[in-house]
Amino acid sequence: MRFRAFIDGAARGNPGPAGAGVYVSAEENLPSEEHFEALGQQTNNVAEYRALLLALKRAAERGASEVSIASDSLLLVQQMLGKFKVRATHLQPLFVDALQRAKAFRRFSIAHVPREDNK
Repeated sequence: MRFRAFIDGAARGNPGPAGAGVYVSAEENLPSEEHFEALGQQTNNVAEYRALLLALKRAAERGASEVSIASDSLLLVQQMLGKFKVRATHLQPLFVDALQRAKAFRRFSIAHVPREDNK
């Protein structure tokens, strides 16, 4: 089963009150879904990773074998693709968790999309 999602995380201030959101596209007779998570005081980058983790958790719950993620966070995407190092120590555990979860799927892809296309 395919799982396609758009993710976003944000913090008002950096750090500040933060949240993560996931929009899952309708697929194989399953309706579209929206998921949100309040994160308390976090940075923008933590919020972006938490959105990815929320999407990967939902993909596993739906029994997906192929996962495709779209994000407007260039940093997150490039780190997940192995093109940027994860230097921030507070992001490293989130990165490792996301990478391990992504490897559980037969196929995993993540792509950067412009902010205006991430709705």
